[in-house]
Parts: sequence; structure tokens; C-alpha cells
Amino acid sequence: MTSYDDQNQRLQALLQPLPLSATLFPPNSRYAGLATAILDPDGERPIIYLRRRFVPAPERLALLREHVLRQGERLDHIAAAEIGDPELFWRLCDANRALHPNELMAELGRRLRVPLPEGMPGNGDE
Repeated sequence: MTSYDDQNQRLQALLQPLPLSATLFPPNSRYAGLATAILDPDGERPIIYLRRRFVPAPERLALLREHVLRQGERLDHIAAAEIGDPELFWRLCDANRALHPNELMAELGRRLRVPLPEGMPGNGDE
């Protein structure tokens, strides 16, 4: 059996703040791996915030394939089919210079760039 002191220590460990460098974003999030910083203008209440994410230029992303947009498709379904994870729809946005996902879905027949992960060479362009 676990003693009261052991349970109390475990609870205290869970209540400790995360290190400044830790973020709570899952690995498939566009914000995974971004550092945090502290803003403390009045010296009394530090504000921890996420640093800016710089969107890569689409021409720097290696092309996996192109997907022709058909009637009734959704971006998360395309991401699931083409990349293997519906939550990676943001990679399609990055590769096609879309700030808002609905921008990509407005024109049937549009050819969407489906990229490899950032930094991965492909198609002889690196």
C-alpha cells in the first residue's frame, strides 16, 4: 500500500509548474517545439508566452504529391488520406500559402501541394 506521504509527494510533483522550455502541445501541433519566453513589464506578474512561429516558404517544402480538390472534400480528410493524420491539415495550409483553411477549399479542381515534413529533402531539390 502507498502511504499518505507518498501520495502527498506525488500530488505535489504534479502541481509543480512545468519548466519554461516545456510546452503542452502534442508532436503533431504546428506549435510543438516552439520555445516560450517571459514578459514582465511591471516586475510583479510575469507573463509566459509562446514565441512566434515562422511559416516556412512553400518553395522550401519538398513536394510529396499534388491533390486535386473534389466536391465535398474537407481539409482534415485530405490530410488524413495524404499525410496520415487529420490534425496535420496545417501543413497543407503552409504549403499552399493559406492563412485560413477555408481558402484552400473554395475552388474545385484546385491542385493542393502536399508537402513532406519541413527540412526533409525530396524531389532532388536539396
